[in-house]
Amino acid sequence: MQTGYIVFFFIFPIFLEGCCVGKHQKKRMGLQQSPTHQHYRAVEGEIFIIPCIKGVNPHTEVVWSGTGEGREGSKHPLFDCGRKFLAEAKHSGKYTYLTSGSKVFFHLQVVEKNSLGCFQPEESSVMLLVGAGGKVPCPGLNCSDNTDVTWYKGNKAVSEQRRASCEKSGLLHLCKVSEHDTGVYFCDRQIIEQGVKWTFRRAINVTAIPHYTPNYSPRIIYPNGNTTEEVELGQSHTLTCKVNFPFEIKFSPEVQWYMHYGGKMENMTLLHIERQQQVKFQEFKVTQRAIIKEVTPQYLNNRYTCIASNTVGNSSVTIKLKKKIKVKWPTLVGYPIVSLLLVAGLGIVLHVKWLELQLIYRSHFQHGKHDGGKEFDVLLSYVWSPPSAEEEGVLTLSSLSGPDTDEEACLSSMDPLNSEGKATQRPLEVLLPQVLEDRWGYRLCLLERDVLPGGAYTDDVVLAIQRSRMLICLLSDDYLSNSNAVFVLESGVKALLQNSTLKLLLIWTSRTSASLIQPDPPLPTLVQRALKVLPSLYWTSGRHARVTSNFWRSLMKAMPDHRVKLVSLMQGQ
Repeated sequence: MQTGYIVFFFIFPIFLEGCCVGKHQKKRMGLQQSPTHQHYRAVEGEIFIIPCIKGVNPHTEVVWSGTGEGREGSKHPLFDCGRKFLAEAKHSGKYTYLTSGSKVFFHLQVVEKNSLGCFQPEESSVMLLVGAGGKVPCPGLNCSDNTDVTWYKGNKAVSEQRRASCEKSGLLHLCKVSEHDTGVYFCDRQIIEQGVKWTFRRAINVTAIPHYTPNYSPRIIYPNGNTTEEVELGQSHTLTCKVNFPFEIKFSPEVQWYMHYGGKMENMTLLHIERQQQVKFQEFKVTQRAIIKEVTPQYLNNRYTCIASNTVGNSSVTIKLKKKIKVKWPTLVGYPIVSLLLVAGLGIVLHVKWLELQLIYRSHFQHGKHDGGKEFDVLLSYVWSPPSAEEEGVLTLSSLSGPDTDEEACLSSMDPLNSEGKATQRPLEVLLPQVLEDRWGYRLCLLERDVLPGGAYTDDVVLAIQRSRMLICLLSDDYLSNSNAVFVLESGVKALLQNSTLKLLLIWTSRTSASLIQPDPPLPTLVQRALKVLPSLYWTSGRHARVTSNFWRSLMKAMPDHRVKLVSLMQGQ
């Protein structure tokens, strides 16, 4: 048993020699320089990154201090610490960290490549195989006796990152390479010149690759095998070939579209193509398109082949074109389906809009069947509100230029308040009863005047509607906010749905749309839907005689037996 332990302790270090993790790895917390002055040296044309100081915001801006050796005029470059950029001679100079505390100066010197005695361009990049161990050399290390190197990936030391690695003899050893190891690495070496400690930072581009050489031929994923595509004559058509290529270090995909005649591969013509390439880690995805600007009958006799090749082999797929036939629904199947859809759609519309349709039909198409035995011609419903500039109307029934027609002259004489040709402003609540009763001779019912007090209001309203041939409601914000007035309107709508002889007319005393008025309390659903479809007139401020005359003319036409009234009125003039 003791012999086994001894053999284990002798052999275990040998296995660790292949990957020196835990043996030579050192945690380097950064450069041991003055905390307020740091000196860095970079090579022209290489990627450089300004390090971030611990305790400082990683997004702190580094501002040109104005003492740079390579300063160009007034251009002051701004750099965020941790941001990579290509080092140039003009970047040499002194920078200052913008911090809330004391200033930290950063000195950067960019040297030319030719000044390095052993500069080798191939040292700036390396390829590592995924799944195996890899070594990343530090450029220029062989020209220096100092093998003490600190490695960074980005702005963070590799020794502080969670990955199996170590630093040995200036080389970075990655125990097992993965595709995430691709990136820019930096190796820092210490140089002391004239008592100043400089950090010489070099950049190495590391690329993790799945393999060095491809191990299979291209795979055509579209079209999936030989196939036929439908085309329309006279239209353009695009032939598309999508190919997956295995990874290659020097990738030069070969994907071509050919057109050949009579089924013979030797009679092939290269088509004009458009390429789209997308690089993935394991594969390259290439999409090759050939465009036929106008398909003619000759194209239907040819075959089209996509050929993809690499160093391992090639793959191909062939497409044949055929004329596209427009599919028509069979009569025995299509017509019943369409009819069923139309009937179903019509049923849904009727179900949703049945109330509105009833109101439209009864108010527009059956209002001529009036019962002459009613006690009143019109039941007028309104809510008295103080007059305002918007609610007042100008009853101008005659203009200074005179009427255009005999009917307009007749209408102009209907104004009982017009004297000596001057317009008098009156609220419609005052004008309408005078015109309907005094001038036009209709029997008018006003609830506050013609209904005996002491009864139930609801019964009085229903009885008044039954005794009237027509209901006119003067709508306003005050009207729609008055519960008694809304009850009159709601009762009239219900009576209209039950009795087709009743006629209902809405007169809006303002131009406010029914959809924009939101009274408190909200209107009943029946009233809301009725306001959208019932016949309506608008009373506006009549600034011209013709505007007011048009309103009275429209009102006259909407009244019961308007033609008889109009003739008798004209004969009485």
